[in-house]
Amino acid sequence: MIKWADYIAKIEISSLWSGHKHIVWELRPGVNVLSGRNGAGKTTILNKLIQHLRSLPATGELIGNSRLGVRIDFSPSDATGIRYDIIRSFDRQLIRGDRLNTLADGRVNTELDWQLYLLQRRYLDYQVNVANRMIQLLTGGDPEAREKATEASLIKTRFQDLVDELFSETGKKIDRNSNELQFVQFDELLPPYLLSSGEKQILVILLTALTQDRQPYVLFMDEPEASLHFDWQKRLIDMVRELNPNVQIILTTHSPAVIMDGWEDAVTEVCDITV
Repeated sequence: MIKWADYIAKIEISSLWSGHKHIVWELRPGVNVLSGRNGAGKTTILNKLIQHLRSLPATGELIGNSRLGVRIDFSPSDATGIRYDIIRSFDRQLIRGDRLNTLADGRVNTELDWQLYLLQRRYLDYQVNVANRMIQLLTGGDPEAREKATEASLIKTRFQDLVDELFSETGKKIDRNSNELQFVQFDELLPPYLLSSGEKQILVILLTALTQDRQPYVLFMDEPEASLHFDWQKRLIDMVRELNPNVQIILTTHSPAVIMDGWEDAVTEVCDITV
């Protein structure tokens, strides 16, 4: 049985490019921003970490070992796996195939559309889980149950409020009468696939953070600011941490705006972890 880690404490990569670079990176439990010039290896480091995690067998038992030239130390040290998600900034057109051709909604055309499509199911599952917890709290005989049940639903309401605020300039609001994620714009229903690239990108990030359901989690983001408004870039880290205060963020970025609001100390240059 997997013992889930709270966060990644340290990573070592023995060969970044054909053995020419050795990476040692001590990570914070909260926010970790990797910076460097183009070609310095930011995305390569992230990709190697993700490849390593994807290679974990279901039974774990990898602590103290290296795979694919990568060693990851968890906290606590006896953990054997970690929950994680990956968000990338590209929004390429998808190649139509059997899987896409079977989708009910033919408007799933890009990478971000596909991420939103997958997140829709997670969003529905998340709402069921929250509703079940509220029922348990209200029927458990606890005199403070009603207050606790209200707190359990606040985070979803906060997510909806955040998205409405971010999209307010274009008149879009989340349809709060629907269990699926869709929007209302000037009294017309709007599926998320018809949003702009920037709106899809911030929605994917915040929805991913929400559906983690406040569990200890690692969120990898590769240049997430690519299509975001400047103000959204500045607020990005704080919004993700508000929706899941137990998340460990590991991101690469070129944008100073991402770390402007108090996250300068969380920045690590590639050259500083290369030995």
